[in-house]
Amino acid sequence: MKILNLYYSSTGNTEKVAQEIERAAREAGHEIKTVKVKADSEVDILGFDLVFIGSGVYTWLPGKPMLDFLDKTRQRYSQAGEIKPSSPRRPGKKAVVYCSFGGAHTGVNEALPAVKYMGQLFDHLGYEILSEWYFVGEYHGRLAPYSTTGRMGDITGRPSRADLDDVAQRVHGVLRV
Repeated sequence: MKILNLYYSSTGNTEKVAQEIERAAREAGHEIKTVKVKADSEVDILGFDLVFIGSGVYTWLPGKPMLDFLDKTRQRYSQAGEIKPSSPRRPGKKAVVYCSFGGAHTGVNEALPAVKYMGQLFDHLGYEILSEWYFVGEYHGRLAPYSTTGRMGDITGRPSRADLDDVAQRVHGVLRV
């Protein structure tokens, strides 16, 4: 099984999750290609059987480099005729979509649009979306006070080791599907 691990992270929270996904997959005996997305990144998603894709949440959406990557990739596959009406499933093609978020104002509801947005490329390409994962991540820089005053409670230090252990368990579960 060919596995791709795509992510964007500006603060390091999502990067911790992506690194744990890679570690857990390798620990389970799988090869995995991990790519930190930049606006000019180009990856042949269809060349992979299982794709993990994740981003931090920035004003309810994935980060701008991830948005640009998804749009460019959608255009490329659409022009190549790979996105078809009714989005027929591609046997053996699966994806997991995840994010890290702080949720200071409305909790996990702030993260839902980002994960749904990223998942649409894979749904349009005929991938089965196996799961959507939401991981709490602390705020950094000028937003750091939200780590203790927001709706999610005190999220300082997250994703924590316990959060990353949860990531590993989820990866091991998905690899059994």
